[in-house]
Amino acid sequence: MDESDALKAVAVRAVETADSARSVWSEADRAWASRAAAEVVGANASPEAFVARRAALAVERLGTRESALPSALRALAWRPWIGTAVVALAFVLGFALDQVDAAQRVNILAPPVLGLLAWNVAVYALLAIGFVVRYGDAAPSRGLRGAIARFGTGTAKPRDGTLRTAIVAFADDWARRAAPLYGMRASRILHLAAALLATGVLAGLYLRGLAFEYLATWESTFLDAANVRTIASWLYAPGAWATGIAVPPVDEIAAIRAPAGENAARWLHLIAATVAVVVIGPRLTLAFLAGAFERYRATHLPLGFDEPYFQRLLRGYRGGPARVRVIPYSTTPAASSMAGLEAIVARSFGGSAALFVASPVAYGAEVELPHDATLAATTLVVLFNATATPERETHGAFLAALAARRAEVETLFALVDESAWNARFGSAPSRPAERRAAWQQLCDDARVPAVFVDLAGPDLAAADAALDTAIGDRNA
Repeated sequence: MDESDALKAVAVRAVETADSARSVWSEADRAWASRAAAEVVGANASPEAFVARRAALAVERLGTRESALPSALRALAWRPWIGTAVVALAFVLGFALDQVDAAQRVNILAPPVLGLLAWNVAVYALLAIGFVVRYGDAAPSRGLRGAIARFGTGTAKPRDGTLRTAIVAFADDWARRAAPLYGMRASRILHLAAALLATGVLAGLYLRGLAFEYLATWESTFLDAANVRTIASWLYAPGAWATGIAVPPVDEIAAIRAPAGENAARWLHLIAATVAVVVIGPRLTLAFLAGAFERYRATHLPLGFDEPYFQRLLRGYRGGPARVRVIPYSTTPAASSMAGLEAIVARSFGGSAALFVASPVAYGAEVELPHDATLAATTLVVLFNATATPERETHGAFLAALAARRAEVETLFALVDESAWNARFGSAPSRPAERRAAWQQLCDDARVPAVFVDLAGPDLAAADAALDTAIGDRNA
């Protein structure tokens, strides 16, 4: 998924996850977005195409009601002009640097670009060490890279309320998901800026060399001409290799010892060529590589479709309305519990979900699942009543038998109805907690996720989050 589509998808995910009361984006809105996206992309489209189209439709409709989300999207979107400005500023800064002393004398032992060369060599060493330490993994954006990434994406300023919570979560989630992309983007910009800084320095030297005569010289307390010639041969080796200009012999080096000097043209050529080989060339190469990785990451930004949220969206797209089969074990749900169960299914699986409640299975009995094509697309729910004492030989054996057929269904989890137990022992908080722990242990032993709900008065948001966890456990 490309960067723009992923940004919208993460934004809509944040809204739909944070809006537990459905005050901003109702169930009808969610169903409409999924239905309309499926109609547009068709039945054979990829998951990325469906999620991207659904997000675009949702953002468009949400934007007509509240401007905060479109504003947040604009604030968090990358600003390309930031990169251009940083690179241009680097060139201007390099051009403005006058690194030659007032007497226009160039010390060949300490050329005006010595610091520039040393800095870039140190950067290459740090990049190589970092790559080896991380084994090629993407590095987090810190320091200057992190500052450029943050400035390039601006700051979202949502209003108060549910949408504010959603947008704050959106900003955090996007920063985490897009960190590898923004880190590579910042690297590209900084490599280009370093190359243009060096180019600006050389342009300034040559331009000023048209109006002023630079003199090349050297002086030292400890070195003689032979030592200086050896150092110069190493220091200017890249420039000599690139231009074919040889470093002068010892006698010529001795002749320009301060206060003497010579026209610095050949030394400036050696300096410029050395900077081109050591700084400009490698930096442009690194910028090209970073740009290639950036372009790939910008068009292949992973969203993690194995997450419960996306799994829920794709389940409805791929297989039509969700099928939820509930098997009560040694319990007959009351009318109030059935109403709560229907509300949870509608909330968590969509209003078009098909809910099938099987006849209660007697204590100690077994159940036969249908052997048809619909089973693979069915979410299987085992309904227990918390008033029953969980027993390994009966409840545990029943769960284990169903867990053995886990591969035949889409999802399997246990739903423990705490309504009757809370009505009886709700005034003693330790009793519900103890009973829940006992049921949790039983389900853990059977390796079946457990969801605890008071079906007579369910907290739909909490149940929704618990079901997401259960589905996530299945996908883990």
